[in-house]
Amino acid sequence: MRIPLMAGNWKMNKTVDEAVAMVNELKGLVADADDVDVAICAPAVNLYAMNEVVEGSNVDLGAENMYWRDSGAYTGELSPAMVKSVGCKYVIVGHSERREIFGENDELLNLKLKAAIDNDLTPILCIGETLEERESGVLFEKIKFQLAAGLSGVQAEAVKDMVLAYEPIWAIGTGKTATPEQAEEIIKFIRQTIASMYDAETAQSIRIQYGGSVKPHNVKEIMAQPNIDGALVGGASLEAESFSKIVNFNK
Repeated sequence: MRIPLMAGNWKMNKTVDEAVAMVNELKGLVADADDVDVAICAPAVNLYAMNEVVEGSNVDLGAENMYWRDSGAYTGELSPAMVKSVGCKYVIVGHSERREIFGENDELLNLKLKAAIDNDLTPILCIGETLEERESGVLFEKIKFQLAAGLSGVQAEAVKDMVLAYEPIWAIGTGKTATPEQAEEIIKFIRQTIASMYDAETAQSIRIQYGGSVKPHNVKEIMAQPNIDGALVGGASLEAESFSKIVNFNK
């Protein structure tokens, strides 16, 4: 049985003091969430302090990004070992903002994904289409290409333990949300594609989240879909109360 993962992606928000205050409040609000995994992916400068606060709670940490090399002359980057050393369990790979704003391509993201796996980090690989790609009817081809490129050379056992996040780019931070039926259609297609790339067991094991303006008022409908295994939450994860309502969607 797949356990849902509710992961917050704070993006470039919160100082260290603000981050510590938020997770201090959050851990109490989600302490009884024993049927959902909870994570916060936060700016790197906050993670060390946050790790001390969440110790002993059911809130895990994740990095929003990392480089694929172990060390070296890569100014401004973080290695997998650095990410692990501040208590991270997860790392986001290939968020659309990394792809669109910072020009990260599928070849680079594949290297990051493999580096995360090699360092016992759970990657959350983001995929999704633009509005133009959806309206022109190429969204399925786009999703299939991102999966093939992102998972190139990754073995089935590793795929079973990682997380995919379907985030239609047109729904990220726009207030627009794919209908539960639209999200389910694509996530079902993703699962079918994983089955064709690997096998049915791998497809049934991997967790696939939906991301894109997930809020307390729409999370129940989204989570009612059979193939959706959680959410990658942006703005609504910045406040403890709103994120806790998403985590506790089935309470």
